[in-house]
Amino acid sequence: MKNAFLIIIILSSVIFSSCKENIHKVLTLDLAVNAPFDMPTIKTPDFKTCKKFNIIDFGAKPGNKPKTTKAIAEAINKASELDGGTVQIPKGEWLTGKIHLKSNVNLHLDEGAVLLFSELPEDYLPAVHTTWEGMECFNYSPLIYAYNCENIAITGKGELKAKMDVWKDFFSRSLSQKNNLKKLYNMASEFIPVEKRQMVNDTAHLRPQFIQFNRCDKVLLEGVSITNSPFWVIHPYMSKNVVIRDVKVQAKNKNNDGVDPEMTQNMLIENCIFDQGDDAIAVKSGRNQEAWEFNTPTKNVVIKNCFVKNGHQLLAIGSELSGGVQNIFMDSCEVSVDAKLNHLLYIKTNERRGGFVNNIHMSNVKCGKIDKGILGIETDVLYQWGDLVPTYEKRLTPISNIILENVHATDVQFISKIQGQEDSNVKNVCLKNVTSENVTDQEIMNENVINFERVTIKELAEK
Repeated sequence: MKNAFLIIIILSSVIFSSCKENIHKVLTLDLAVNAPFDMPTIKTPDFKTCKKFNIIDFGAKPGNKPKTTKAIAEAINKASELDGGTVQIPKGEWLTGKIHLKSNVNLHLDEGAVLLFSELPEDYLPAVHTTWEGMECFNYSPLIYAYNCENIAITGKGELKAKMDVWKDFFSRSLSQKNNLKKLYNMASEFIPVEKRQMVNDTAHLRPQFIQFNRCDKVLLEGVSITNSPFWVIHPYMSKNVVIRDVKVQAKNKNNDGVDPEMTQNMLIENCIFDQGDDAIAVKSGRNQEAWEFNTPTKNVVIKNCFVKNGHQLLAIGSELSGGVQNIFMDSCEVSVDAKLNHLLYIKTNERRGGFVNNIHMSNVKCGKIDKGILGIETDVLYQWGDLVPTYEKRLTPISNIILENVHATDVQFISKIQGQEDSNVKNVCLKNVTSENVTDQEIMNENVINFERVTIKELAEK
């Protein structure tokens, strides 16, 4: 009897210890997402049982960049060591340098908290393994950077804000910067090891992304506001199981796309507000030879219930799409009546990209005046790269299965302008109840398109 009692005590102790240990573990939730294609369940991290680590307890001081930067790093280390923890940023303004997330960590900003990121480029060194416009390299660290992590989150009702005092001096593409871009392009095309593509010097001035999730799994970005950015704002790169929800972005500088999913799979963007200096959502998939080798398409991306105040395109695809883009669904999004968009859906590529674009759906979208048109597809977009660097290998981009349904604008130049190529026709484009109250040019201006169909609401009703 005595032995049995001792066994019960020992077992109870083991069970209690095990439960106590699991208190800090990150949970995984399965999120089902509806889409007009086979959309996998997205796995997301849940930190509700995890311990909280307030950065004040690690020595953070308002206005003291070194102490706050160090405190955040130490709190992240502690949370990750426990296999689950929330790093709490309390109310107030906290000046910081770069933040590198680790697995099983949630960076949580309380309401009224502002993480103000330094404008000094040296605060984002040493250089890290990152990208520039679809080419891998070592460059300034993104302001918030996660590499090869799983179960990571940035949550809360606080604000992430970038000081732009110095980064704005990097905007101009001088001859010296173009020479650095040419060097990087050639190194990537010739498969020079990434470690040798060092792009931090006195003349390259390649700005970092604000947030980059690089090769990560199970990522949540929820609730925060993001103000300003040196470059692209949110960049999930070669990642999977990514959810971006209830995020507000206001970034109106050069190349300030809102979200750039690149070679990323199984992703949801919902209930967000974008006020951009560039595209709201820009789907990408690497550039040229390197992306052909990676062979990792961006696919299974759902965007819904988002509001765009300003930007170049509502949904852009390319021009970095060499890994391929497949299964993209945008639904129930709205554009402000005074926005200055060029297109609602814009697909761009060129003879160097290769890759493919397949199965793109846009539905239930409304907007005011658009500077160009609702659907634009261009297959010869090179910008400054046309004269800057040569074509190493010509590969055209097959584009097919583009479906727009219940899309309405008030004033456009055209409804559809598709510029396919004779050697690679755009195939299977269907516009169902896609209208504008006023069209200043021709409604349909398509070249080299096979199987283009436009169906009115009356024809849909008759069917």
